[in-house]
Amino acid sequence: MSATELDDLNAARLALVRQRNAIAKRMGAIALAPVSMAEDLTRILLAIEVVDRALVDAGQPYMSADV
Repeated sequence: MSATELDDLNAARLALVRQRNAIAKRMGAIALAPVSMAEDLTRILLAIEVVDRALVDAGQPYMSADV
């Protein structure tokens, strides 16, 4: 996998993480969040997992900058 493809995967992961955080924030602000929000969050979490697997398969697992 090329460096550009790896950069694209990492950018996609970051975009998904931003979406995950936005949904979690909205859910936290609602007393009774609708099930559809939980379903959206689940789909995003699965998408992040798929991107993480692709990065591992490419030999470049995602590592947080905090590590």
